Amino acid sequence: MAVKGEPPSELISFLESFNEPHILCDRNYRILAANEAYRNHWEGRREIIGRTCYEVSHRYATPCDQAGESCPLQSSLRSGQRERVVHLHHTPHGERFENIELSPIRDADGEIVYFIEKIDPLPVPRSEDHARGLIGRSPTFLAMMDLVARVAPADAVVLLQGESGTGKELVANAIHQMSRRSAQPYIAVDCSGLAETLFESELFGHERGAFTGAVVRKIGLVEAAAGGTLFLDEVGDIPLSIQVKLLRLLETGTFRRVGSPEVRQADVRVISATHRPLAEMVAAGSFRQDLFYRLNIFPILLPALRERREDIVLLAESLLNRVSGGRNLRLSRDALGWLRDYGFPGNVRELRNLLERACLLTDGDEIDLRHLPSGPLAQVLRSTQKSTEKSKLSDAQLIDVAGSFPGSRKELARHLSLSERTLYRRLKELGV
Repeated sequence: MAVKGEPPSELISFLESFNEPHILCDRNYRILAANEAYRNHWEGRREIIGRTCYEVSHRYATPCDQAGESCPLQSSLRSGQRERVVHLHHTPHGERFENIELSPIRDADGEIVYFIEKIDPLPVPRSEDHARGLIGRSPTFLAMMDLVARVAPADAVVLLQGESGTGKELVANAIHQMSRRSAQPYIAVDCSGLAETLFESELFGHERGAFTGAVVRKIGLVEAAAGGTLFLDEVGDIPLSIQVKLLRLLETGTFRRVGSPEVRQADVRVISATHRPLAEMVAAGSFRQDLFYRLNIFPILLPALRERREDIVLLAESLLNRVSGGRNLRLSRDALGWLRDYGFPGNVRELRNLLERACLLTDGDEIDLRHLPSGPLAQVLRSTQKSTEKSKLSDAQLIDVAGSFPGSRKELARHLSLSERTLYRRLKELGV
């Protein structure tokens, strides 16, 4: 259905009543009007009236849905209702994630003839996106970002689930930055790095004399995060004895310092993350069912890098600028092909490590196949993407990987799905 004639002047005037950027489109994606906030948003750019929204925002020659993305206009035509989606847009300030809210406008016969589109930039720093990997155009990634944008303004408890290296802490920080608590503290707790005997004290604090060595009163991380966000990384590693106290914090918003009878109120938003299958742990009795239900109010699954291969080149080029140390490096066609074909069991973290290693190996201005893993390391890397039994590497394979892996020992342990203690023990037995 084509739209004829100019839109009503009252409708154009209505757009100017909004402080946020708004545009008016027809059913053919053509931009008919833009309010002052949108015009300022595109300051210094050529005229946008009469051009299509997908050309202006995406530099596409075809609509978003034909380019592999979710199109809110097509979704609204199907549903007849307001639609919302997160897109990565080109702007005069570079590429930015923007929250798009599109509302249909009907004529006297009830037919949809126009759409009002509201553009709300997500307050995630662009440099941070590229520096640490929070960027992508694939449908799975944008679907995840849509969930992030929806839950961030609320105070709901969020559970981030995904493999190691997918960027769970980065997403948690993005949720905090987009929340009403963004000006308050963001405290991250590595639950896998705390001994059971110290966990309660670190989380809730302690009074002087509460135990041997407690010579002064200490506030815990819950109090340190007051008014802000508490991020519990690797929540699946929390001991059972502490899980019940965390449950009390989530259910009542209260806690006690170790050695104190005083009940304290906690004003924190809790975001947790894990690569472990918590539902299976509940069935096995190693994780409390009631705590799982409290943490799993708003689950977000972070896609593995192999599940969004169309983002690999975009990520690689962005991360290369970060790790190149100011050098003007580029990836050859063969190197890009290698990266596209590789399974990345270590996900975005592994991609960054491989690029950092390649930067150190190249003396020119181009990274080629010779600068990417080859020999024993490449064989083991490619074999691990075909098997989840990474802990069953032979001694010879482990020696080869340990000698060639570009990351730290902690990252190597995660890559091989081993605990750091097990990795150190095996390497010590092998004399490495």
